[in-house]
Amino acid sequence: MNFKSNDLKEFRKTKGLLIDVRSPDEYYKGHMPNSINIPIFNNEERSIIGKKYKISGREIAVREGFKIIENKIDKLIQKFMLFKEEFLSSTGGKFLCEEYIKIYCARGGMRSQSMFWLLEKFRYPCVKLNGGYKNYRNWVLNCFKDKKKLIVIGGKTGTRKTKILTKLKSLDYQILDFESLANHRGSSFGGLGMIKQPTNEQYENLISEHLDKFNKLKFIFVEAESPNIGKNRIPHELYKQMKNSKRIEIIRDERIRIDELVKTYSKYEKNDLKESVLRISKRLGPQRTKVAIESIDNEDWENVCKSVLDYYDRCYEHELKDKKDVKILNMEFKSDIEIINEIIKIITT
Repeated sequence: MNFKSNDLKEFRKTKGLLIDVRSPDEYYKGHMPNSINIPIFNNEERSIIGKKYKISGREIAVREGFKIIENKIDKLIQKFMLFKEEFLSSTGGKFLCEEYIKIYCARGGMRSQSMFWLLEKFRYPCVKLNGGYKNYRNWVLNCFKDKKKLIVIGGKTGTRKTKILTKLKSLDYQILDFESLANHRGSSFGGLGMIKQPTNEQYENLISEHLDKFNKLKFIFVEAESPNIGKNRIPHELYKQMKNSKRIEIIRDERIRIDELVKTYSKYEKNDLKESVLRISKRLGPQRTKVAIESIDNEDWENVCKSVLDYYDRCYEHELKDKKDVKILNMEFKSDIEIINEIIKIITT
């Protein structure tokens, strides 16, 4: 049988419903964004076939795989039909003539071929990815090596850097928001109110997809970050470029910073705030930790901020001292719009 296969570039350009047929564990670890998981084998079945392959060889493992598929064809079709209906409702109720069912597995082998064969029996136009997810991951990792025109926006905690980036995005500038993609704000308090973080592999996938959409000739704004954002890590090659890129350092009055932090964090449960303080208690020291905990109990939010800001500010100053290409913007009480106008002046002159 001839399977319609595409290289990664054509596969990504092709419109249609994207299906990952790997096991749930493989999918959770990392997948192509916007794909849905219709596993040919569940985690246990995949483990059984893998053991068969090691002990008895490929032919026996393939036979075992086909036995499993034969017993679940109805379930696979039902699951596909469910996702298809959801897809159709989002695309106006029908497949366009140029749209395909896009299928990939780990390496473009038996699992994607099996789903391809099954869906073709129902006369759905299908295409599978040559080299599968492994091919995609190679593309992801390679994209971080390409030279980017990065502008790093720095500033101490509470400077409203993320909101400034969001405003720049609304003005059609290219923004890569590491914290939004990581579902984390980057500090010990950064996970409060956020959904679960992606795996680090999936985090890399998400970053690469955003980078691929950008115009390579234009600047990309990013926020100054440490390498780790919660449990996620900025890809090494990309972070290395950030360290060597032009940096715009925003200085704002402490009053503005404290007000911003109070507005952001005082709405969370006291116990959650205390846990966040205790995670950095060794670095805060016993006295500041005690003051912060007592201030949370008393809802003295300004004192909570002051107790932890000194620690974060010293860490930030230590990280900043080795930077070379830094433009300081001493904005004190200036508004976000005034700061943005200054940033635009810097990159256009």
